[in-house]
Amino acid sequence: MALSIALEKSGFNPKDYTMVAIPGQQIQILYSLESGFVDAALMSPPHIFAAAKKGFNKLMDVGAMVEMPGGGLTAMVKTIQERPAETKRVIRALQVAKDEVRKSKPKTVELIMRLLKMDKEGAADTYDAFQTTLNPTGVPNRPGIDNLVRSLQAQGRFTDRKVIFNEVADDRLATEVAKELGYKIPVKVSRRKKFNGSSGSTSASRL
Repeated sequence: MALSIALEKSGFNPKDYTMVAIPGQQIQILYSLESGFVDAALMSPPHIFAAAKKGFNKLMDVGAMVEMPGGGLTAMVKTIQERPAETKRVIRALQVAKDEVRKSKPKTVELIMRLLKMDKEGAADTYDAFQTTLNPTGVPNRPGIDNLVRSLQAQGRFTDRKVIFNEVADDRLATEVAKELGYKIPVKVSRRKKFNGSSGSTSASRL
């Protein structure tokens, strides 16, 4: 879905291309590019770097064009309501860990090498690409959640109604933690509403 949104933003008409599903891992996608089975593909590190070494070119940075959460903390509504202090401690721990990753490139590159079995160059490139995808405050934003819902609706889910932000995400505790950690939080702009209803880096490459 992220690729479809990025192509739409770039002015492409869905009639101008055909998307195909390639089963397996990212390496199968790279093989499909090399064989000419597909003209372009959505790829992630470290395979995007392998594609570049083989002469493929980056066409667009989908991650930079489309806001969409790639992960996060999931909790039951009951847990958030009844154990907010505990939930905040978990959020804080995740944020502190993420800050350590951002500030400690050598240690993180070494960890990537060990866990993902990569060489140092590939691990360093993966780290740099990963840095561009991080949400510095850890607070979920509405455009990202909207795109996440849109991707689910493209799969035929929740198509019978409009899904609003508060049904999917709760940014209150994350905002409190972000402020306590000294992050700059964008000011929310309030808009007057008529009371007449209810209101989560990849790149594409080819020869």
